[in-house]
Amino acid sequence: MSLIYPRACEACEALLYKHEEMICNSCLMGLPKGNFHKHKNNIVLQILGGRVPVASAASLYVFEKGGKVQRLLHAIKYEGKQSLAIMLGKLLGNELKEVDGFCNADLIIPVPLHVNKLNKRGFNQSEVFSKGLSEALNIAVDANNLFRQTETSTQTRKRKYERWENVKNVFELKNKNALKNKHIVLVDDVITTGATIEAAWQALKEVDGIKLSLATIAFAEK
Repeated sequence: MSLIYPRACEACEALLYKHEEMICNSCLMGLPKGNFHKHKNNIVLQILGGRVPVASAASLYVFEKGGKVQRLLHAIKYEGKQSLAIMLGKLLGNELKEVDGFCNADLIIPVPLHVNKLNKRGFNQSEVFSKGLSEALNIAVDANNLFRQTETSTQTRKRKYERWENVKNVFELKNKNALKNKHIVLVDDVITTGATIEAAWQALKEVDGIKLSLATIAFAEK
């Protein structure tokens, strides 16, 4: 089968060896890591500072336009490579096993898609990524409480203010009491300006005693 359908690295398209899964070892070693969880005052926290009280933030990779991380994200989002999202979730989860702010969290909550977009795509990439995190960290995923009540256009190519205007007031919670005094890890695929995270926080902040950490596949500096 490998002769007819050769397995290629999702990041660089090089042929994979038998022991390699989806991403070649060279890319696994060379992809630009975020490592933000190793720094208390990292760039993600700075972006959200004063707007969203995030205790800890982590991004597996740094996004570069036209780079290998973008290829991975496109493979997940537009080619339906859900197993790749799970793999990346496990990779980040394994790095966070001993990190305060993640290993002691109560729940993982993926940023939801609107039901129309979910039905069209067939899956939520943030939720699938969350499954890999959940497996590595042994923390349950709650993908039903936070929901997107309004369908919005894509954030791509929007400026900072336009991104915020596009997503403000679009998220709601079904059951606030279920999250009372919980430490949650909010998960998205990419963070750029933090507008989507801030919009989600507008719903989450109504919960008494909630504590928030953030995990994403990638960070893209605007």
